[in-house]
Amino acid sequence: MLVLVAPGQGAQTPGFLTPWLELPGAADRVAAWSDAIGLDLAHHGTQADADEIRDTAVAQPLLVAAGILSATALGDVAPGAVAGHSVGEFTAATFAGVLDDTAALTLVRTRGLAMADAAAITETGMSALLGGDPDVSVAHLEKLGLTPANINGAGQIVAAGTLEQLAALNEDKPEGVRKVVPLKVAGAFHTRHMAPAVEALAKAAADLAPADPKVCYVSNRDGQAVATGAEILERMVGQVANPVRWDLCMETFKELGVTALVEVSPGGTLVGLAKRALPGVKTLALKTPDDLDAARELIAEHGVA
Repeated sequence: MLVLVAPGQGAQTPGFLTPWLELPGAADRVAAWSDAIGLDLAHHGTQADADEIRDTAVAQPLLVAAGILSATALGDVAPGAVAGHSVGEFTAATFAGVLDDTAALTLVRTRGLAMADAAAITETGMSALLGGDPDVSVAHLEKLGLTPANINGAGQIVAAGTLEQLAALNEDKPEGVRKVVPLKVAGAFHTRHMAPAVEALAKAAADLAPADPKVCYVSNRDGQAVATGAEILERMVGQVANPVRWDLCMETFKELGVTALVEVSPGGTLVGLAKRALPGVKTLALKTPDDLDAARELIAEHGVA
C-alpha cells in the first residue's frame, strides 16, 4: 500500500520549482494559479532568494503549487492514503479530491497572509530540540509555557512560543536534549499565537464546498483518517493554532499497512522521518522530474495505479 505525502513550510529552497516548470503544460498551469491568487509563483519558485521564499505568505502557496505539479506529473495514481505536514495538508486535500487546485491555492494564500499578520502581533518563534525523550521534553516545554508545536516522530520535536520563552529554553534544556536550534520562521506556528489566523481562514473556508475524500485522508490533528470533506476542511482551519502530530500520522500509516511512501516536491523532509520511524517501508522523495520514473516504478511495485 502506498501513501502519498506533502511537506510543510521550510522544505522550500531557491529555484526548486525551475525543473518542474519545464514539464508540458506546467508553466501555463502555474501562470493561471498565479493570476487566481495574485502571486507570481513562477518568479518566486525560480528567481527569488531564500529570504523572499521564507516569507510565510509566499512559501505556503509555493509549496502547495509544487506539490500539485509533481503529483500530477506521476500520472494516474490512486494512493491508498494521503497526508501532508502542516500546509502540506492543503496539498493532500487536492490529492484526495476534497478541494480543486485553485480552491486549495486560494485558501492557502489566505492562510499564509493571515499567519504572517498573526506573527507580527507578538515576537515569537520556533526551535527544534535535538535528542532527548519526547515525553520528558513535552513536559519540560509546557513548564516553560512553550507549545510542542510539531511532534514529528523519530524523536523530533519543535517548540514554539515567545522569544523570551525560547531564550529560557536555550538556558534550561530538557534532560537528554543535546541542543536547541532556532528555526528561521516568522512566528510561533501551530500555537495560540495563531488564533487570529484561524478566524481569517474560517471566514474564507465558509465559501467552499469540499467534497468527501476519494482515498484515505490522514489528519495532522490526531493521526486519524477523516471520512468527510467538511470535517477535513474544519480540521485544516483549526490546525493553524494547534500542534502538528506527524508522529501519530506515521502510526496510522503502520496500522494501515503502508509499504511505500512517496513525498512530493520539494521532497526529503518527510522521507527522512519515515526512514527512522517506519523501518521496512520503501521511500522516495520527488526532488526533480528526474525522480519520476523511479517513483512510478515504486508505485507499480506496490500495486497502485
